Amino acid sequence: MASRSEQHPDSSTPTTHQRASTARQAITPELRRWIIEQAQAGYAAPVVLQSMRDAGWDEDVAADALEVTLQDHLNELAVQQGQPAAVPVPEPQLDASPAQVDCGDRTVNVLLAMAQPRIVVFGNLLSPEECDALIADAAPRMARSLTVATKTGGEEINDDRTSDGMFFQRGQSPLIQRIEERIARLLNWPIENGEGLQVLHYRPGAEYKPHYDYFDPAEPGTPTIVQRGGQRVGTLVMYLNTPEKGGGTTFPDVRLEVAPQRGNAVFFSYERPHPSTRTLHGGAPVIAGEKWIATKWLREREFK
Repeated sequence: MASRSEQHPDSSTPTTHQRASTARQAITPELRRWIIEQAQAGYAAPVVLQSMRDAGWDEDVAADALEVTLQDHLNELAVQQGQPAAVPVPEPQLDASPAQVDCGDRTVNVLLAMAQPRIVVFGNLLSPEECDALIADAAPRMARSLTVATKTGGEEINDDRTSDGMFFQRGQSPLIQRIEERIARLLNWPIENGEGLQVLHYRPGAEYKPHYDYFDPAEPGTPTIVQRGGQRVGTLVMYLNTPEKGGGTTFPDVRLEVAPQRGNAVFFSYERPHPSTRTLHGGAPVIAGEKWIATKWLREREFK
């Protein structure tokens, strides 16, 4: 199994996490206090950034310091309000706004990127042959989809989810292993932190009503669930075919719908198990044809 350092390209360009770490080292208590005071006084980020540049700051370092300070401050306020603390999440390397991402064995297109909530739509993540092979391998093993029962820590049939599904074990076949390695490189997240790939089949009328993928901390079964690898922190939905009508992935809080196109995928992350992440999402009803998708859920730690 590849280590984390082997799962993304060797590059002189620092990752988002590396840049944040560098920025924190440059932030003195006085600078932090000044940035927060400017924000509380109503000055927009570009105005504060210009003030830092006028004071001699390098623009990139200043921008990182500003972003990190404000994000840390917002996290502190959220915790004071009773929300769970934010944790690191998977994050594709999109700092330079690339049109494409090199995933080693495949070049993936970036079709849409949203900051809040963090949503990225990718094109060409899977080849037509890979999509067909996943469907063929999964089809004989499909059964009524279950959802995690957060009250008990087990699984249950849920009327909100009217699809059929199955799970592959992590690394179960060369095809699964190749796709998992590609995802790990794309999202800068260790393979071992991913749940097994799930394939879902939606017939006409089937849907998955809006829901969150994280486990509700208030539910009694959640401590049992998160023992296996911590909270879920990211989701990647891959489209294995293109339905005739319907079947999009919806995000009601931001009124966004991602059309299901074979080979494409939508990724979203959630830094805390709380509705403030605005990651409420659902699978819209299939109107005509059928829909096949593969979902990869990503955990904080190694999923066992």
